[in-house]
Amino acid sequence: MAGTGKCLLVTGPPGVGKTTLIMRVFDMIRVFNPNLKIQGFYTREMRERGQRVGFQVVTLDGRTSLLASSTVSSQESMTWPNVGKYKVDIASFESIALPELQVKDDTHLFIIDELGKMEMFSPSFFPAVLKVLGSNIPLLASIPIPKFGRDLPGVARLKNQPGVTVITLSESNRDSMKEHIFDVFSGWLPKQ
Repeated sequence: MAGTGKCLLVTGPPGVGKTTLIMRVFDMIRVFNPNLKIQGFYTREMRERGQRVGFQVVTLDGRTSLLASSTVSSQESMTWPNVGKYKVDIASFESIALPELQVKDDTHLFIIDELGKMEMFSPSFFPAVLKVLGSNIPLLASIPIPKFGRDLPGVARLKNQPGVTVITLSESNRDSMKEHIFDVFSGWLPKQ
């Protein structure tokens, strides 16, 4: 693994704004240098009649695919793993997320939101993340806050890699963290 110090992991309680923060930093970086090649994805809630019914994976260029759902009921979905009330569609997730994690010579930055329990059901996902981390290409990602004081095994392993910095987001620091993270990445990324 490269010990370059080019990985920031954002954590914090659910609903604190990790995805919002990451997308705002992404927007700021795009303004800073619109020619950068940025790969990755984020997760977005799916809602019906005001209720959360699942999650989509959305690439940074806007393509979407199902990650998990509480309303899908098919023969195939009966074999999908569960996280709470949600069934995780690993094949759908992998079809869109894994190509975004391919290390390419012209990539300047990877964004992954998030490295969570649902995503970790994919046997190919975490090895792809480790390749990204070892590529010397900056990585901005979100991770869940530890439950009962314990990280998911893959998250714990990632946090212990050389060059990884973990930032804990709270309601009181989330606005200042946006500027801080942007400043860090603008030092790592090529100028226009």
